[in-house]
Amino acid sequence: MGFSRKYETQYDMMTLQPVPSLILKLGLPTTISMLVTSIYNMADSYFVGAIGTSASGATGIVFGLMAILQAVGFMFGHGAGSIISRKLGAKNVDEARKFSSTSFYSALIGGFLILCFGMIFLTPLMRLLGSTDTILPYAKTYATCILIAAPAMVSSCVMNNILRYEGRAFFAMIGLTSGGLLNMCLDALFMRGLGMGIEGAGIATAISQYVSFSILLSMFLRKKTQSSFAIKYVKFNIPTIGEIVTTGLPSLARQGLGSISTMVLNNTAGIYGDAAIAAMSIVSRICMFFFSVCLGIGQGFQPVAGFNYGAGRYKRVKEGFIFTAVFATIAIGIFATFGLHNASHLVGIFRDDRRVIEIGYVALRAQCFGLFFVPFCVCNNMLFQSIGLKFNATFLSTLRNGVCFIPLIIILEHCFGIVGVQMAQALADVITFFICIPFTIRFFAKLPEDSYAE
Repeated sequence: MGFSRKYETQYDMMTLQPVPSLILKLGLPTTISMLVTSIYNMADSYFVGAIGTSASGATGIVFGLMAILQAVGFMFGHGAGSIISRKLGAKNVDEARKFSSTSFYSALIGGFLILCFGMIFLTPLMRLLGSTDTILPYAKTYATCILIAAPAMVSSCVMNNILRYEGRAFFAMIGLTSGGLLNMCLDALFMRGLGMGIEGAGIATAISQYVSFSILLSMFLRKKTQSSFAIKYVKFNIPTIGEIVTTGLPSLARQGLGSISTMVLNNTAGIYGDAAIAAMSIVSRICMFFFSVCLGIGQGFQPVAGFNYGAGRYKRVKEGFIFTAVFATIAIGIFATFGLHNASHLVGIFRDDRRVIEIGYVALRAQCFGLFFVPFCVCNNMLFQSIGLKFNATFLSTLRNGVCFIPLIIILEHCFGIVGVQMAQALADVITFFICIPFTIRFFAKLPEDSYAE
């Protein structure tokens, strides 16, 4: 199946428009989406923090559950998206539709399975994620609402990533920002207006996730994309599912290890009480907001890398990597510098508790320092995943939240107590940076000349 005139124009944009402006064009909507998502996550922390320290700690516990949902969603979303961008770069539309439809329905099924098993094993799951006795009632209430939204959350990750990889980040932004803004409004209504407590925060999140899901789905049903969710394209066979899963394995590893690292962090911090869990949860939310700038620009680079690699325009891939790494470092550096100089105030916004602020102050300053090393690592991971270098992408994705962080926090806590907990993530970021360097050098040294005639 060939391209229509409309899609030829889209193809030309992806392969001919100057790389810096193209990445910013695709990355800006994604950055806005990521920032809004982070803001509404912080809004949950802000409103829940008004209930008490144990309730504030519950958001950190449930953050691990949300990481599990995102791990499954991003596995199918990044897996299919990477393949789709390369198929469209090679002008193979029917193959692209096979992967889009198969990944979407696989994600829906995965979300329902997590919903069912999560409800059955809710209490042990919250314990596993690091809940203390005092946090448990709040965590179970909040997690129940998140599990109800699981099918929407997982499949929305797929739709968001397919839109981005097609070069239609603006459509993805509409769906994600609409849900995020609604979540913040409902938080205020349910928690402040109706006095529903943490249950109100959970219900607000669930409603907003289904609204976001509906908006994203409408983009495909209204044929705004080349991808399709038509049943006729679904191929539940080993080659198709296997290709999606193996390509998406770096995302599963990254997000899955994010959930495990959150569990380890909560259990390690829990030794020092609910205030430590609450403080590290708040710091994680703040740093995720800063990190969203890097992630958004990096996700603008992904479709550029995939499309142009598939089209044989390798010089544009290299140019895009350099621009993204430099721009993202400058952008996140501005936010990190702000965090370094305002750490106490930022933590205090979410929980006015002296002990929480004391712990959070040191942890936030340390993590802000580590953020300067993160953009280069993110660009490496996104590059390799987008062009289908699965081993490189999977290995590098395990470093920041897994191979480096988990042993570090255990060892540092044992040697230095709470200071080790506060410093572990920053040190993991620095180590990850230096491990990524030889992978980058080797890749670009072997990158072939353009195979596309100018």
